[in-house]
Amino acid sequence: MTISLKKNEAVSLSKSAPNGLTSITLGVGWDAAKAKGFLGAVFGGGGDIDLDASALMFTTGRQVVDSVWFGALTSKDGSVRHSGDNLTGDGDGDDESIAIDLMRLPPNIETIVLTVNSFRGQTFDKVDNAFGRVVDNRTGRELARFDISDSGPHTGIILASLTRAGGDWTFKALGERAGGRTVHDLVSPSAALI
Repeated sequence: MTISLKKNEAVSLSKSAPNGLTSITLGVGWDAAKAKGFLGAVFGGGGDIDLDASALMFTTGRQVVDSVWFGALTSKDGSVRHSGDNLTGDGDGDDESIAIDLMRLPPNIETIVLTVNSFRGQTFDKVDNAFGRVVDNRTGRELARFDISDSGPHTGIILASLTRAGGDWTFKALGERAGGRTVHDLVSPSAALI
């Protein structure tokens, strides 16, 4: 059963996957907001929305050692892989995803922060039905989900963190608004939240 999280709530993923957690996918999805008023009724949708999911990998001392995004689809060690850039937000399900092989992840990585930003500068008031989720790759089961209802004039959001403590992994819904159009713009605000 999926656990639905609200902002600042957390769940132990290891407890949600009692047979062991070896590989997960962090999925992100969104739709373009429908145009409002008469024009929306006549012409329908609000166009394409190009958001970019990224993963920042932090050590215990809040130092970023690697990042995975549309310009660097695989981490240096190969344990984290991005699905590629979705330029529109069209379709159902995950628009972008980041697969993490927890068994290959270097031991100095304590936290992975999932961010979403708009390289083109489109704002989140143009986004509907945004979510982040965690899937157990071995079973295909969704372990946790965070529906994002925070629209506004920001171009980025620090969506969630995945933190290791011993053999346990915790997924925390952060949902913090951020400025910036690239993953590099979100490093400092992400570090401040972990």
